Amino acid sequence: MKKRILSLVLAAAMVTGLGGCVQKPGADSKADSGSAQAAAESSGEAAGSQEGYELALITDVGTIDDKSFNQGSWEGLERYAKDNNLTSKYYKPNEKSDEACINSINLAVKGGAKVIVTPGFLFEVPIYESQSKYPDVHFIIIDAAPTSGGEVKIDSNVMSIFYAEEQAGYLAGYAAVTEGYTQLGFMGGIAVPAVIRYGYGFIQGADAAAMDMGLEPGTVSVKYTYVGNFDASPENNAKAAAWYNEGTECIFACGGGVGNSVMKAAEAADKAVIGVDVDQSSESETVITSAMKNLGDSVYDAIDGYYKGSFEGGKSVTLDAKENGIMLPMETSKFKVFNQEKYDELYSAMKEGTIEIANDTVAAEATGVPTEVVKVDLIK
Repeated sequence: MKKRILSLVLAAAMVTGLGGCVQKPGADSKADSGSAQAAAESSGEAAGSQEGYELALITDVGTIDDKSFNQGSWEGLERYAKDNNLTSKYYKPNEKSDEACINSINLAVKGGAKVIVTPGFLFEVPIYESQSKYPDVHFIIIDAAPTSGGEVKIDSNVMSIFYAEEQAGYLAGYAAVTEGYTQLGFMGGIAVPAVIRYGYGFIQGADAAAMDMGLEPGTVSVKYTYVGNFDASPENNAKAAAWYNEGTECIFACGGGVGNSVMKAAEAADKAVIGVDVDQSSESETVITSAMKNLGDSVYDAIDGYYKGSFEGGKSVTLDAKENGIMLPMETSKFKVFNQEKYDELYSAMKEGTIEIANDTVAAEATGVPTEVVKVDLIK
């Protein structure tokens, strides 16, 4: 009799233990416990990874709610997961290094990831190494291609997505001058190709608007710099505040957390900001528009291609106006002069190729970007 009772107790314990490991299908990363998730993010390990997450994102510099690059990419992945009842999770490397990024990729694969999205140039080497290590896992790398020692190699399980940031920057620059801003600023993060393309496009758009308005050479100026990081910091805030105090009216903040520092300075000076990557209008009343990449839709479509058997692996694609890869958020922009009609006219011209915008290869420095009216003041 005692043996029978003991057996029943053990059986009940086993059922309870198994029940604790069951995860509801479709649950995403928000279901993780707060303390476990915080510990996982700080260490680069994923809480609950053994339970299986089919779609994964590894964050670049910054956080998942950075209102910029990481968040835009994550929103596309998360939306696809919810629309298709799939599990999803993001992983945050514990430092800015190839090893940390590779460790996070390993954890995502161990956690059951079939598709991994990696936004940013930090993943060039990690994806180069991981693509052959995990041939059955599909990778979507944003704004970069798998690269090591100068060699670019894109396997069939990797899709490399770039954007025509120069077109988004052009629209922002054109709109700013049309609005009457003539003392402009461009404050980039690190001088990587994507940031440079934004800046060069911004200069060209401002120049085109100035010429269309018949302004005299030199009447529009752009203070131009790269701060060397993507952080919200007192130093970046002080630099932006100094520019505003010196007469700059509108700064294109192109550097993740740098934008938060610029917005804070703009609020104090009652000046204007142009956001980047995603619609940042909700971040501050000073944001008049944002030069956007259609991150969410492009990530969503790339994942959809995997599940439909049309994954564009083995190559890089550049999404421009023809693919609706870039945009300004006209519905939330605070324009008084620049309007939808003009925006549509410019966008159509970019699609048709009648407006040609030079990218980051046109000049080694911003002062080398060809202009007729705009004067560029390069600040190092």
